[in-house]
Amino acid sequence: MGQPPDDDVDERAAAPGDAAGGEPNADDEGVDDDGPAGTADIHVPHVHSHSHADDGLVTSEPVRRALWITTAVVGVLTLVGVLLLWPGDSEGLSDPLLLDADPIPADVITSDVVPCSYDALLVCRLVGFELRGGEEEGTIRAMEMSIDNRVQVGDGIYVLAYPGAEGELNYVFYEFQRGTPMLLLLVFFMAAVLLLGRWRGVGALAGLAASLGVIVLFTLPSLLSGNDAVMVALVTASVIAFLALFLAHGFQVSTAVALLSTFLSLALIVALGWIFVIATRLTGFSDEGLLLAGLGSGIDARGIVLAGLVIGSLGVLDDVTVTQVSAVWELKRARPDLSTADLYRPVVRIGRDHISSTVNTLFLAYAGAALPLLLLFTEAGQSVTSLLTREVIAVEIVRALVGSIGLVASVPISTYMAAKVLTTSERLAT
Repeated sequence: MGQPPDDDVDERAAAPGDAAGGEPNADDEGVDDDGPAGTADIHVPHVHSHSHADDGLVTSEPVRRALWITTAVVGVLTLVGVLLLWPGDSEGLSDPLLLDADPIPADVITSDVVPCSYDALLVCRLVGFELRGGEEEGTIRAMEMSIDNRVQVGDGIYVLAYPGAEGELNYVFYEFQRGTPMLLLLVFFMAAVLLLGRWRGVGALAGLAASLGVIVLFTLPSLLSGNDAVMVALVTASVIAFLALFLAHGFQVSTAVALLSTFLSLALIVALGWIFVIATRLTGFSDEGLLLAGLGSGIDARGIVLAGLVIGSLGVLDDVTVTQVSAVWELKRARPDLSTADLYRPVVRIGRDHISSTVNTLFLAYAGAALPLLLLFTEAGQSVTSLLTREVIAVEIVRALVGSIGLVASVPISTYMAAKVLTTSERLAT
């Protein structure tokens, strides 16, 4: 057996008794390969990209055909789901936050402290502004605001107009204008992705744009139409996975393996999520979930919780599956003689390192989202048990734990599937 050309692969001679086609057994998972002779201990680098020639490793036509047929079947089912769940008429829904209002742009030109109109003993801030749109464009108007508001001279804001008692137009503060800094941040983000990722960065940005398009054009209108939230989430996740993976990594066999691994892991997340959303009696009517009550009786708040869990887990999930499949492919390219078990064990070690940081990232993301509420409840002096079992916090815990279990499961699922595809293809081709 010759030495592999890849310097990143550290080969240690396996004992003669090693089975060339062995499968990983229950003892292989979670055990470092420092044990008895006969166990290959192979170190591979952390890999996160597919080679353009990776299809050459799958030389068996039946294996390639089976993978692409399976992928095509899932794609057809996804397309059928999109057609069945395509949004219909959502008229009649209320607007509890006045999100359908017509804000008018304005520039703040003055800010003075004056007695409040409703109580002369209190002080308010009279904010003068010049309208940049609406019926009174170009005119200068004023509105009374609280003394501690954050509006300053020179700020760009939006105001809402409403008729007064005598038919005149009055104005209230609506929002700050944030378009320019957010656009600048978007440019910085795109530049960073393209600088490092180059053509793969272009694919990644295209996948991101497609994902946002799916959510805006399909997911949200479909949910508002009263369709089943879980089915909408599954179809959304499938469409996004197809677009994101194939746009970013190309139409390779390895991409198909990563895609199917992602679907298996998502199935586990959906099953666990459904069980524990019901077991913990989450209603979905907490914090922003309360606003769903104002949208109409056709919105399933509990289903929205599960839908958010599925879609929220997908972004990290496909990152893990792509990494694992890529690592298996690179190791097989460097060591074509390795069996399924010998491919599986060292790549699972890569997954352990990856998953430890990924799970922490997922928890911190949910904790950051719930931070204001955590501060509020802590200030109120509630016990830790009472705090964690409040629905507004419990829903984030369930999301984080279920999502993390799915991530952990995706490591052995994607690693074994990739290793099995490569070794099966090699065996059938000889």
